[in-house]
Amino acid sequence: MSDNYWEDKVYRFFRSILFLFPAEASHRLVAVLMRMAYAIPPVRVAIRWYYGVRNPLLEREFCGIRLANPVGLAAGFDKNAKLYKAFSMLGFSFIEIGTVTPVGQPGNPKPRLFRIVQDSALINRMGFNNEGVEAVVKRLKSSRPNIVIGGNIGKNTHTSNTEAPFDYLYCFDELYPYVDYFTVNVSCPNVAGLSALQDPELLADILRKIINKRNTQKQRKPVLVKISPDLSIMQLDGILKTIEELGIDGIVAANTTTQRNHLTIDRQTVEALGNGGLSGEPLKWKTLEVINYIRQRTKGKLPVIGTGGIMKEEDAISLINAGASLVQLYSGLIYQGPSLVKKINKAILRQHSD
Repeated sequence: MSDNYWEDKVYRFFRSILFLFPAEASHRLVAVLMRMAYAIPPVRVAIRWYYGVRNPLLEREFCGIRLANPVGLAAGFDKNAKLYKAFSMLGFSFIEIGTVTPVGQPGNPKPRLFRIVQDSALINRMGFNNEGVEAVVKRLKSSRPNIVIGGNIGKNTHTSNTEAPFDYLYCFDELYPYVDYFTVNVSCPNVAGLSALQDPELLADILRKIINKRNTQKQRKPVLVKISPDLSIMQLDGILKTIEELGIDGIVAANTTTQRNHLTIDRQTVEALGNGGLSGEPLKWKTLEVINYIRQRTKGKLPVIGTGGIMKEEDAISLINAGASLVQLYSGLIYQGPSLVKKINKAILRQHSD
């Protein structure tokens, strides 16, 4: 019997209740429960104690940022900076908020988030739904985070790609005093035309403006680029060359995929769910492939955050061994529960003791 047998059993029961509701409704319910738990000091302390794994061997330095461990929460879960305090209880060392756009927007029509339970996967076409950068700044300003915060930034849906650099720059400027690093999201498949911003010329225009703005700041904060797992080798090489030329600090690999590979569910059912980015178990092979290539192409010199398809501790270890300095969770947290953070950190410590 594993150390987490009863905990996993309890979470599976809780998950079975959550999965009775539509996916987006379940997300809102979890958000409410997490905030309630955080608001009760004894509960907050108990959860933090139970899920926290503290050991100097877990500590990392990433682009000049000190982290207690290499496990973070990926963007998309806390779009509006409402949950970072609550999720800091679960053992994460950093949380990426957003994607944040200059102006609040509702995103794509509902339903737009779907579970594929038999494949431990999700399909989403949320479309950068968020309250806008001013609302996010107001929350971060009023309650200073006790955890490393990344700001994932994007453009508004109605903004053309030629005007996109100004959306990214506006979010960057507004968030600069309140986050520890930035992720430039040019790869979400759920915003029309956004992936075209991965073209080296368009991407360079965005990043150049951001880097020029950063050069005017007293404190230097890392800038990362989040890429798609669906890039060809030629496209990925072009992005890596742009990143190197502009002195970008690192890369987040990778976003959700528009492909429907590694699914056991029948094709007709998948097609009925419609468009959107696929995440979860089927994505891990592509994520591993992309990270491996980045390490080989850059000779391991470009810092990488690995995200996509981490459903168990072995998946996280595989990405770290492939070249990721840090990892981020999303779908794995939904299917496996908060103990996944603790399991990953303990697995890393076991590697050190072997």
